[in-house]
Amino acid sequence: MNLTVDVISDVICPWCYIGKRRLEKAISDLDGKHEVQVHWHPFQLNPDMPTEGVSRQEYRIKKFGSWERSQELDARLIAVGETEGIHFAFDRMERTPNTLDAHRLIWLADKNHCQDAIMEGLFRGYFSTGRDISNRSTLLDVVTEAGLDRQQAESLLNSDEGMEAIKQAEKLSRQHQVNGVPFFIINNEITLSGAQAAEVFLAAFQNVIASE
Repeated sequence: MNLTVDVISDVICPWCYIGKRRLEKAISDLDGKHEVQVHWHPFQLNPDMPTEGVSRQEYRIKKFGSWERSQELDARLIAVGETEGIHFAFDRMERTPNTLDAHRLIWLADKNHCQDAIMEGLFRGYFSTGRDISNRSTLLDVVTEAGLDRQQAESLLNSDEGMEAIKQAEKLSRQHQVNGVPFFIINNEITLSGAQAAEVFLAAFQNVIASE
């Protein structure tokens, strides 16, 4: 049978990247017996973030009280990331970006059937190479390298395209009372909050399959 997974996330959320890896493991464990379609929906962790983003150190000190505390949390995430094949290079990340334009391009990627590649490219670009995805030129480089047509992407950024998708995603989040990401909706039946283990995703898939 066909399974759908709607993922509400932000590309600057490290747990969303980890959740992506764990979801992929669960899908792989289905051994191709069921088709799984994954759709990514925007959630802005910092909707009031300046367009150009802010200093990551400044942002993290404000959020966690000290740079030392931020580094402790980063170290824990680095350890978890390594178990999932993700290299978090927090030391290379100079800015915390505004993600509105990134989400608009993710919507465009869905229209062009390359959303997974674009999500992967954005996650990797930000978390593993420290690229500033609130900088339009850098953002365009990242999504072009991941498979989007640069001219089409640039045209979108110079318009209001994709803004309606942001509004619809806000409604989806309110409907499910989402106040943190990642958040997963499987076949509009089962919801999972957080970067669950692959086994949890697989059990949810099997529950949906058994109910058909």
